[in-house]
Amino acid sequence: MSHVILLGDSIFDNAAYTSGAPDVISQLRGLLPSGWSASLLAIDGSTTDDVAGQIERLPADATHLILSVGGNNALIHASVLDIPASSTAQAVGFLADISMDFETRYRSAVAACLRPGLPLSVCTIYNGCFPDLAYQRIVSVALMVFNDAILRVAVDHSLSVIDLRLVCADSQDYANPIEPSSVGGEKIAQVIAALVTGSNAFARATRIVAG
Repeated sequence: MSHVILLGDSIFDNAAYTSGAPDVISQLRGLLPSGWSASLLAIDGSTTDDVAGQIERLPADATHLILSVGGNNALIHASVLDIPASSTAQAVGFLADISMDFETRYRSAVAACLRPGLPLSVCTIYNGCFPDLAYQRIVSVALMVFNDAILRVAVDHSLSVIDLRLVCADSQDYANPIEPSSVGGEKIAQVIAALVTGSNAFARATRIVAG
């Protein structure tokens, strides 16, 4: 019997944002084949630094690990978008410093997930859904430095990647600017189910083939 474990933050632990509608973990359980199970170890508000603690609670029968973390790291650094810069080079330098710090922390989180020796897949950070289109544009570009780190770590370890920027691309996928709605959660659950069961729908949904 296979047991899928969801690790990370509110991308998976989204029950507080669905207004009583199904959350990611309940939707995933309904999509998995008979005999499979899924557990939620992800905790709303978690950052990369919290992942090792989640791994410590890993069930003995776990078979697949899915990690989605980094959005809260980005939120911690959101104020950088408002820092005055004397040049484009200085502004890019601010992002470079943040990227280096994030990559170090993300590598540690992934290392913790790899220790059990189970198949691990990771998710990028989606772009969110901000009502101010100018701000949305800036946020989407700034998040590229976080997602670049995630993708490089994934390639280094030959991990499969779910690109949430492609999965949650419509306004209805969001309960607020940064949290997945039940609609978005269902899309996330569908891709996870396709990935762990080896369905071609995974490649079609993410347009990424890795691992």
